[in-house]
Amino acid sequence: MEQESIVYGCIKDLSSNPGDVSRRQNNRNAMLALPKSEEWPYLCQEMFSIPELEVNAEAYLSDVMHFGASYKAIEYEWNNWIEKFEALLNQMYWVSAVVHLETELYGTHTFTWESRNNGHTPGAGIHKVHCEWTQENAFVR
Repeated sequence: MEQESIVYGCIKDLSSNPGDVSRRQNNRNAMLALPKSEEWPYLCQEMFSIPELEVNAEAYLSDVMHFGASYKAIEYEWNNWIEKFEALLNQMYWVSAVVHLETELYGTHTFTWESRNNGHTPGAGIHKVHCEWTQENAFVR
């Protein structure tokens, strides 16, 4: 049996002013520039909820771009996955991001990124990440 890994999370940005869609356009373009899933990249367009340009009148304060994918034992290539994710984040506007990695053998890991000074701007670099690890295993006797 092969090991399955599940990766999911979200990227949050400040809600756009209804008249200014430049932040959403930038974030949308960054996700649309990702390769398609058939190329087996670490990140692909299909795993993201790519935001529409129009601001939803029901939206409150934050734009939430969620994502998720199933992989075959991605934890063995996790540094490469994180490198690609941070490269994407560096192209985007955001205030925070969270990634959950669920593995069959190594438990659940949560990675969080928090921007400084009220939001990350494209090209500003990635400065701080926090990793929290929890493991829940049922032992059979």
